[in-house]
Amino acid sequence: MADEVRDELKYTETHEWVKEKNGKAVVGITDHAQEELTDIVFVELPDVGKEVKKGDELCVVESVKSVSEIYAPLSGTIVNVNSALDDEPEKVNKSPYDDGWLVELEIKNPKETSTLLDATSYKKTIQ
Repeated sequence: MADEVRDELKYTETHEWVKEKNGKAVVGITDHAQEELTDIVFVELPDVGKEVKKGDELCVVESVKSVSEIYAPLSGTIVNVNSALDDEPEKVNKSPYDDGWLVELEIKNPKETSTLLDATSYKKTIQ
């Protein structure tokens, strides 16, 4: 199956996606990333209130074959985490852009969003 890339999202070269709305950003890993990781068995989410800088480790995803750091695509404060992943980490595999989102952060520096890739650019990085 071809990697799903959604036009309305922004992306990083490290395979995170960002959905920006009203100064906040929902973050997850791309369909390509979850496919590469294979079956995800555990997601270690950050604490709400944690400050992150763009490029910092945001959380850790464990699959049957590896442990991968997920990086913050933008600087900000964690305002929400997808606690459903505590019991159902496989949601990241089944629905990386919807039920499998990881965190929501309040964007500290809106200018950083201009450094993210659009769908067309991201598709080029995974071809």
